[in-house]
Order: sequence, then C-alpha cells, then structure tokens
Amino acid sequence: MRKKVDFLVIGSGIAGLSFALKVAKHGKVCIVTKDKAEETATKYAQGGIAAVMYSPDTYEKHISDTMIAGDDLSDEKIVRLTITESTERVKELIEWGTLFDKTESGKYSLGREGGHSESRVLHHKDSTGAEIIRALLHKVKEHTNIEILENHFTIDLLTQHHLGMGVSRGMSDIQCYGAYVLSPIKGEVITILSKVTLLATGGAGNVYSTTTNPPIASGDGTAMAYRAKATIENMEFVQFHPTSLYNPNEKPSFLITEALRGFGAVLKTRKEEEFMEKYDQRKSLAPRDIVARAIDTEMKLSGHDYLCLDATHLDKNQLIENFPRIYAKCLSVGIDITKDMIPVVPAAHYQCGGVKVDEYGRSTVNNLYASGECASTGLHGANRLASNSLLESAVFSHRAAKDAIDKIKAIEFFDRIPDWDAEGLILNEEMILITQTMRELQSIMSNYVGIVRSDLRLKRALDRLEIIFRETEDLYQKSIISTHICELRNLINVAYLIIKMAQLRKESRGLHFSIDHPEKAPIKMNSRR
Repeated sequence: MRKKVDFLVIGSGIAGLSFALKVAKHGKVCIVTKDKAEETATKYAQGGIAAVMYSPDTYEKHISDTMIAGDDLSDEKIVRLTITESTERVKELIEWGTLFDKTESGKYSLGREGGHSESRVLHHKDSTGAEIIRALLHKVKEHTNIEILENHFTIDLLTQHHLGMGVSRGMSDIQCYGAYVLSPIKGEVITILSKVTLLATGGAGNVYSTTTNPPIASGDGTAMAYRAKATIENMEFVQFHPTSLYNPNEKPSFLITEALRGFGAVLKTRKEEEFMEKYDQRKSLAPRDIVARAIDTEMKLSGHDYLCLDATHLDKNQLIENFPRIYAKCLSVGIDITKDMIPVVPAAHYQCGGVKVDEYGRSTVNNLYASGECASTGLHGANRLASNSLLESAVFSHRAAKDAIDKIKAIEFFDRIPDWDAEGLILNEEMILITQTMRELQSIMSNYVGIVRSDLRLKRALDRLEIIFRETEDLYQKSIISTHICELRNLINVAYLIIKMAQLRKESRGLHFSIDHPEKAPIKMNSRR
C-alpha cells in the first residue's frame, strides 16, 4: 500500500500535535503514532512548562538558569530565542484550550523547581502533560486536513539509500522522502511518501531497566535518523530523575515530580536526616544531575535501595490539592504522604541529546525536521533545566512549521521508492529471543552506563553490546517485521550512541560523570556555544 501526504508527523506528543495544527492549513497531514494518540511521553509530564509570565521574573533570569543548568554546553543563541519566545507559545497553548491552574486573584499559579531562580512553571495540578495532550488532541481531531494513524509503527525513513544509492554521514544532499510504516493489525507495511517529515518520537528511557518513561519510549526517532545518516549529538547526557517512587515491581517507575520539592518537600536519609547540604548550597532544589548523583552516592554509602522525600511538614490540604495524583498513587501502595516519607530512587528520565537540528528544527537530512525529546536543539547542553522540555517542543515545532510552510510548494513527491519487500522472510515464533536480549541490553546500560561511569565500564558495555547487535541484526534480516524487534533494534542503536559518545567525552560534565575523568575540560571556542 502507498500513500502520499504533504506533511508526515511521526509522534503525537506536544511536538507532533502542535506542528500538525500549524501546517494543516497548507496541505494534507498524516500523524503516525505507535499506540493510542494520547499515549505519549507528554502525557506523563507532571511538573509543567516553564515560561516567563510575571515580574519579578525576566527572560534574562530564565536564560541564566538554563545556561547554568546546561553546564556551559548550551548554545546561548538557542537558549535566548527559546526563552524569549516562551510567553507567546504558552499563550498559544492556552488559546488552544489548555487549562493551567490559577490563583484566587486570577493570575496563573506558578511553581518553582530545581535550578530555577524564580517561580515560573505553569501547571495543571500534577498532570500538566495530560492536560496539554487533551487540549491539543481535541483541536487536531476537529481539523479535516489531519489524519491520525494510531497503533502504527514507523520502521525507517526513506532516503536515496532505498534506491541502492550510496549515502554516508556528512553528505549535504541526503533527502528524506517519507517512511515505511507498519500496520501490525493488518500485517502490512505502508509506503508513506511525504514532502516534509517531522520526527517527534520522544526519548529512549527503556534502554535502562528503571525508567519513568512509558513503554513506547524506545528511541525510535533517534535510531531511524541515525540509520538515515543524520547527525546525532550529545547522547551521553541522559538525565536520571532523582525521585521516582521506589516500587521495584512496577514499570514504568512512577515519577514524583520535582515540583513537590519546589513546594517544600525535603530529601532525607532513611534515618530522617537531611543530606543535600553536603553536595550543593541549593540543597533539595539543586539541578537534577547534582541531586541524582547525590542520591546515588548516599545509597552506595548506606547500602540502602532507596532514600526518602519528606512532605509531612507541609500543609495537608494544600499538599493533597496540588498533588492529587501523587497522593492517590502513594496511598494505593500504603504510603500516606501527609504522614509518611516517600521512598524514592533515581530513574532514567530524559534524553538531552538526539538528532542535531538548527534554530528551525532542520536536521542534516533535507526535508527532515525533529522536535521534542528526540531532537538536540542546543537548549539543554549537558543537563536539562526542569520543565524546559515542553517549552522546547512548543518553540521548535512552531519554528519548524514556519520553515516547512515556506518550503512546501517547491518540494515534489519522489515516486521511485520501492515498496517494502518481505519475500523469503519467516515469522519469528520465539519471543524469548527478543525479550531476553532486551533484558540483557537494559542490564548492560543500567550497570555500566548509568549515573556514574568509568572507562572500563564503558568498554565492557560496548563489548557486550556488539554481540547482541550482531544477533539482533541477523534476526531482523530473516524475520517478518514486528514492532517488538524494531523497538529492540532501535534501543540497541541508541545504546551504542550513548556509549560511544560517553567514551569520547574525556571529562565529567552535567549528566555525564566519569570516575576516570572527574574534572571538566575547558570549553573550546569552536564548541556549539
């Protein structure tokens, strides 16, 4: 089956939906999403979206906070344009129907999270992402020019490679013509030809054993772009959220939002002793990389499986009113957060690197854009400032849409791409080959490429990864295509990128900490900044 659309959007989070709404007036849009449209990483964003709304906050303060959190690797030009466009993008979300919490005076209620010098995080209780998705999906489903293919999996991007032409990384004339998309229910692969393609596939948290990410976060966009020879950068910077609920039998890990610490909750040992003052003067409100390493260190020193977040000193009614989802979740596992400390542990949370894009979301492959967690815009540098991710998605999808609209009339469909060839392939009936390899991969990454790393751990990780890569590629080449094997293949690609880029970074910076290279290297003039 073949299909032609002007704009192909892969992913249905805030990045994909906001782009689709902006370009829909200018052509036919197809959104491909691997699950239900609302099942995205955006849905699970609790804390909120950072933006300058009222004094005494200023753009300069938000810019400074972002640069500091990025540990000297953020691109100042990108930070400045993102922050200065923040207010307009938030107003747009409100116009589209997003309901952010307000105070009794009618002003927006602004939270404060780690690394922020002012209260600037707009939120909807502790379910901000779900509220944004609700509003955007309502608008998208009203638009007659937008089609959503739910429960469809994008296998690979289409380039000259599919014509047997040589394509290598760094070439300036690589073209994206669309994608091969699997319909698992029908068991067929659709060739979707597009003039413009946007990757908005989210992150890759499931490359680790413990993650706050939903099961869909398998690095699909980053891996597809890598195979299409796009430039990928900064993958060594994986953000571990310091506070996920310690509940070993649950996947994904339940996120205890940083906003709870902004509200006044304090990190403590199991002996009810504060410890963050040993690591940073900002204590429990230090940036995430510092807090995650501090918790990891304290756990190793004590031998405990978790530490605690104490909210018992806070006003009970306000605590429940502002964090109803956390209160209900903890209560369901026997923890009353108004009386009991919350057991917490770090979990893989956010991919700061990804597909390298410019200020308009353009990748190094022509007509291929990326926005959201799968993109590396230069905003986050070595560490993401809390609640800057939803903002980044809104800003760069807006910019990508503007650029794509300007170009669309000059782009022609490319009809020479062949349909998917499944001849001679066999049905793999041994799921154990995939599930066991997935467990091996996650164990390798969690044990060797986690919060703290070393040269030896990274080498050992890469040696073992090469074995499962060869086994999986062999299985992929022989098997009838399935979502499971594609996700495994993508996660192996992502794991390789994380390890290789971690090996190349001979320093400790932001989210990448190596016991062999504990000092920061000087910033060079030719760096991304």
